[in-house]
Amino acid sequence: MIQLQKYTWLIYTIRRAGKISFEDLSNKWEHNKELSDYKPLSRATFNRWKDAIFSQFGTIISCQRTGGYLYYIENPEDIDENELKKWMLDSFAVSNLISENLSLKGRILVRQIPSAHNHLTTLLEAMQENRTVMITYCGFNKTKSYTFPINPYCVKLFENRWYVLAHNIQYDNIRIYGLDRIESLEITEDIFKLPKDFSASDYFSTYYGVVTDRNIKTEHIIIRVYHDHILYMNSLPLHRSQRLLEDSDEYADFELFLTPTYDFIMGLLHVGSMIEVIKPASLRCQMKKWISDMYELYKND
Repeated sequence: MIQLQKYTWLIYTIRRAGKISFEDLSNKWEHNKELSDYKPLSRATFNRWKDAIFSQFGTIISCQRTGGYLYYIENPEDIDENELKKWMLDSFAVSNLISENLSLKGRILVRQIPSAHNHLTTLLEAMQENRTVMITYCGFNKTKSYTFPINPYCVKLFENRWYVLAHNIQYDNIRIYGLDRIESLEITEDIFKLPKDFSASDYFSTYYGVVTDRNIKTEHIIIRVYHDHILYMNSLPLHRSQRLLEDSDEYADFELFLTPTYDFIMGLLHVGSMIEVIKPASLRCQMKKWISDMYELYKND
């Protein structure tokens, strides 16, 4: 992991600078005590890392010779258009900033992800070699644990929890499991074949989060957003399909193409009266039912 951090540091530092000399790179590296132990970056080490970064990430670090020898990312679109790479670099940037400001630890608040450290590393190892894993799992609505084999297809982070999408061998179907509900996990010697047409992004493309009910059809959804929440919707869309249709002084209408599963409805209810479902009528009725049930809890106060 430490080597990956070093590669990520180099990509992040060059990308942030735009163009940077080797001397400036070495100085920045030397001042990053968490990774460098105050030792300068040698030219030979830099060249090895540069080659490894291209081999492992496909990111090209080139040198501009005119106007001084300056290094830059030749293909930044490879990062900008890859969600995982962007997330990795953003996560590193935050981690690096915090490590450099540990004196402020009492003034930097983070929320612990309950399942990140328990089984994620082992799952990724299994996915690298397409190996079946044996898990002992206890769902939130179950009274006892069950042990069974799964073929892990992909992992997904959603609302501070990690999930694994896997082929359940016993029932021969695709299911999703929360890593924080896995009590034990062991890699087996069995190897599985990932379906050639499987794409993790395509599988979740019409869903809001991790609930993937194939019995619910994808809808053209229009929601009306009121007041200051318009700015939040523009800065952090609910879904990749979100498009602005109309923006007035009082509200803005957005369209989405997705499957209105349980977690999407919870996401809409989360912001209360600042969002209204305009269409489809079926989703609007579902929202009314949830709101009515909530009202029943408080109507006698």
